[in-house]
Amino acid sequence: MSSNGADMQSTNNQLIAIIEDLREKRAEVDRLIAKDEEEKQRITTDLRTLNEKLARLDEGLARKYSARQDYDKTISETENAFHKILESSKTLLTVLKKEQNTLVRKSGS
Repeated sequence: MSSNGADMQSTNNQLIAIIEDLREKRAEVDRLIAKDEEEKQRITTDLRTLNEKLARLDEGLARKYSARQDYDKTISETENAFHKILESSKTLLTVLKKEQNTLVRKSGS
């Protein structure tokens, strides 16, 4: 009978040892989870900050793209107007040269 008692005690001791080992492993997993949760929180905060910066950059870029487009439009309109003025000036010059030649011929006759 003492053999059964010794076997029972040995089994109990082994069960207790295994349970204790499982608890230690669970505690380690708990520590790892806590560490990962802290890192996740830090990354989430960093991500939120970066997303806010990205949104501000996007807004700034949109304003700058719009300003650039306004400059492009103004430059194009000004160049077109300048080209028309230049063409009108050339036409006026041609007309004045013809008129000058006509006046010179009339006065020379």
